[in-house]
Amino acid sequence: MGVQVHSWEYQLLTLARQAFETKSAVTHVHVDPITLAAAYRHCEALTNHHSKTFYLASGLLPDEKRQAARALYGFCRITDNIVDMSEGEDPQEALEAWRRVVMLPQPPADEPVALAWADAQLRFAIPAGYARQLIDGVRQDFTKSRYATFAELAEYAYGVASTVGLMAMHIIGFQGNEAIPYAVKLGVALQLTNILRDVREDWQNGRLYLPLDELAAFDLSEADIEHGVRTGEYDDRWRRFMRYQIERTRMLYRDSLPGISLLNVDGRFAITAAARLYEAIFDMIEAHDYDVFSKRASVSAVGKLRRLPGIWWQAVFGSR
Repeated sequence: MGVQVHSWEYQLLTLARQAFETKSAVTHVHVDPITLAAAYRHCEALTNHHSKTFYLASGLLPDEKRQAARALYGFCRITDNIVDMSEGEDPQEALEAWRRVVMLPQPPADEPVALAWADAQLRFAIPAGYARQLIDGVRQDFTKSRYATFAELAEYAYGVASTVGLMAMHIIGFQGNEAIPYAVKLGVALQLTNILRDVREDWQNGRLYLPLDELAAFDLSEADIEHGVRTGEYDDRWRRFMRYQIERTRMLYRDSLPGISLLNVDGRFAITAAARLYEAIFDMIEAHDYDVFSKRASVSAVGKLRRLPGIWWQAVFGSR
């Protein structure tokens, strides 16, 4: 099986392979079963509250892998939330403190997410390098709020999303490091989907995750984004820009899906569901005529359930 690699991907693949060779940060977890079970339940509740799509997709995994996937989500959610802290502790100091906690070989019992995540890392031999790269990627939001090119944006997407897919890959189980490029592509696609859906929210937080050179190529500027967020108004320049962005991201989804066949059988449905349900956000953006300024695209619970039989078919037969 071959995978097409674009020029912007080479740096990402280097990062992924470097982290792949690192050891798990956890060598043992000494905690009573009741405390550990409570820690995993906390991660389950956190996942259910913040991401219905991830909660649904991870629910398609066997018990132990489902728990670990939700511990992974909890670790990522806490890490991401620290960046947008609005009061109290300095967020950069808080992120560094969180890094120290999650890198401990034995997290304290009063840190349920760190505790469950440590146990998951140990059970599934998840390389510590990916967690370090994710924290470094999230830290970038403190110092960088604009991206000149798509290659710059893709490297950011690797740090905050592809690393998650690579850690999930260890939880699912996979056939050799030839699975790495597919996980990298899927992570970038998922993050780009977030970015295209959340233009308004990101702008209101002082960030613009759209490549500036590509905006200019479609005769758009930051002033146009500000106007869209303020008034909900946009024109055909924005429609053409969004069509281009969506088509490229859909191509990344398409290119990543052959990698499903490199995963353990019991995880293929879950990963295919996560990808397909997230990609369906584009259907909603298109249905809204590319209006991400006054509407937030989402797929309803009923819409997700209706898609599952087709996704199952693709996961089972499309990977053969």
